[in-house]
Amino acid sequence: MNREFLKEMLNTPSVSGYEEQMGEKLLAYGREFAEEQLTDPSGNAISVVNPQAENKILLCGHMDEIGFVVTHIDDEGWLRLTAAGGVRPKLYIGSPVEVWHQGNKVNGVIATSSELLGKDKVKDSDLLVDIGACSKEEAAERVSVGDPVCADAQVRELLNDCFSGRALDDRTGAFVVTEAARRAKLMGAGMGIYAAATTGEETSGRGAYYAAVRIKPDCAIAVDVTWASDAPGTDPGDTGEVKLGGGPVLCRASVVNKKLNALLEETAAELGMAVQWEVATGRTGTDGDTVNKAFQGIPMALVSIPLRYMHSSVEVGSWKDIEQCIELLAAFLVRLDKEMGQ
Repeated sequence: MNREFLKEMLNTPSVSGYEEQMGEKLLAYGREFAEEQLTDPSGNAISVVNPQAENKILLCGHMDEIGFVVTHIDDEGWLRLTAAGGVRPKLYIGSPVEVWHQGNKVNGVIATSSELLGKDKVKDSDLLVDIGACSKEEAAERVSVGDPVCADAQVRELLNDCFSGRALDDRTGAFVVTEAARRAKLMGAGMGIYAAATTGEETSGRGAYYAAVRIKPDCAIAVDVTWASDAPGTDPGDTGEVKLGGGPVLCRASVVNKKLNALLEETAAELGMAVQWEVATGRTGTDGDTVNKAFQGIPMALVSIPLRYMHSSVEVGSWKDIEQCIELLAAFLVRLDKEMGQ
């Protein structure tokens, strides 16, 4: 597993709707093994193994992250914001941020005040970004309305093979599908594998829809993150007991295909790998929901990476979980290829 490339991904801005830089990096990385690569108007970055194969599977991991977009520059040079995705604004008060203008980074800080800290509910429109400007004119020389804004949180190594960073949701998933496709090719998988780093999952689901209707796969696997129930204040009774470092998480849900789930579980058993389970009685809140209803309906399953502090400015994951998700998916792709060939 190429940890350094994943770290590079996590340090690359990709606010939902502004994923171009990330897409370029993933396409460049995928050229090492892909026999074909696809893009589309949504901005997806898709690396393909065995494009000539009749049987096809779509792997989706979204590369966009939650963040903000500049809506206004006031007369004093403060930046006003709107949320892009499921941001929890209170967590960003006093935090350093990056404003990205035409490919250039402008450093800023979310302003803090006693009034703001005293609010029970903080809205995105309550936040002000301080870039050090003294006037609207000075700020407008460096930033524009429509520029994306993300937390300034670089990757840090923690104990027990854990690490922290911004928006592991779901650039870790985009990395997993790309690595799984590469590894499955080396293991001899013969089916068409379409590893899609999708756009817009946090806001619109546009990338998964574009990919599904274009590729028309026989089935799909979404790779996303899920809540780790070993974080403070969580309850395993909500959706299941999920521990960081406990391995890949499979999902029992009304939208998840039971045969694909069974094959994933059997593959894990063959590998001697423990899996964890979560439950979703309705939507899973992932690209899998979009793919499932695309075209004439596409069977899908969900493989999730345990995550602490999801949708905050800093999240915590496990290198072990990511490696095992790659290993499980690669072996699954080889086995599914044999199953479909019978």
